Amino acid sequence: MVGGGPGAFIGAVHRKAAALDGEIELVAGAFSSSSEKSKQQGEELKLDASRVYGSYKEMADAERQLPAGERIDFVSIVTPNFTHYDIAKTFIEAGFHVVCDKPMTMTVEEAEDLCRLVEKHNTIFALTHNYTGYPMVKQARELVQGGKLGKVRKIVVEYPQGWLATHLEAEGAKQAVWRTDPKQAGVSSAIGDIGSHAENLARYITGLEIEKICADLTTFVPGRLLEDDANMLLHMEDGVKAVLYCSQISVGEENNLRIRVYGTEASLEWHQEHPNYLYVRYPDGPEKVYKRGNDYLADVAKHNTRLPFGHPEAFIEAFANIYVNAARTIAARLAGEDPGPFDTDFPTVQDGAIGVHFIHTAVKSGKEEGWVDAKYAPPGS
Repeated sequence: MVGGGPGAFIGAVHRKAAALDGEIELVAGAFSSSSEKSKQQGEELKLDASRVYGSYKEMADAERQLPAGERIDFVSIVTPNFTHYDIAKTFIEAGFHVVCDKPMTMTVEEAEDLCRLVEKHNTIFALTHNYTGYPMVKQARELVQGGKLGKVRKIVVEYPQGWLATHLEAEGAKQAVWRTDPKQAGVSSAIGDIGSHAENLARYITGLEIEKICADLTTFVPGRLLEDDANMLLHMEDGVKAVLYCSQISVGEENNLRIRVYGTEASLEWHQEHPNYLYVRYPDGPEKVYKRGNDYLADVAKHNTRLPFGHPEAFIEAFANIYVNAARTIAARLAGEDPGPFDTDFPTVQDGAIGVHFIHTAVKSGKEEGWVDAKYAPPGS
């Protein structure tokens, strides 16, 4: 792991998710840009001190020199946005597979370069858009792409939070500081941090790409350098229209990611805060509720479920599904075998490039206050 040192939120989440199924072992790390803090985190995790490194470059160089059965199989990158590209590039060129937090890079050019590097080095690259790991999201995808809603007409996806409704970064709050700093977060705060999840969720479920964007971006909190609220109209493929709203200043909201998809024959709705239920509605009949863990679900939903019905699964499990699917794909590669039929179901470097392009296109639309072309095909897609 690179990042996830003392006091880091998302690094601990990644470690718990990776460890959940007992198929992945954390054996090495460069947990901080401070070698002292990295050592401290390694001691807390009870790792071999010789494999706790002072920098990611030191780790990449040392690990690549170990015998094949002893070196790391992949690296997990859980650092702020501005470091993702250099770290991923270093490990890909050193011959390692990569799991990386989103957004993948700061610029579209960096994202496209990673696409080329992954292809050149035949690397497995997973991006942790973890909300696609929920079983009921996978069930929703099966219903939509299997035509059970008829032709899709409209998508409404929203991701409101309220935690940045005040100038929290001015108080030195670690998570707020880097997410609102253009040097660390990039060109966007709300869109880059949570709007990209909403875009990825809509694209994963429907299989539709964005063709045009009209975005209204606002920075409500005085003194903040990046937007904390965004409202978008989207033109999707096949004439589908969409609304995407993401906000960090929606007071009282916690992590209320929600999507609705409307077709000619039915519609569906899924809430991240109530993830074990999927609601499907019809014009001439009662609402149907799909529940996680049941035998009537699609095979891919069952593949990503650990517990029987009635026992809730949630955030860590969804994150773990990204990790275990990527790990099984990596293990198959190492063994010279084909991965299982659902093991390759995780976001890739191509999804990362599409997400970075979405962020920059939305910001461009906001600055120009109008519609902009959002069509994009990543290198090698």
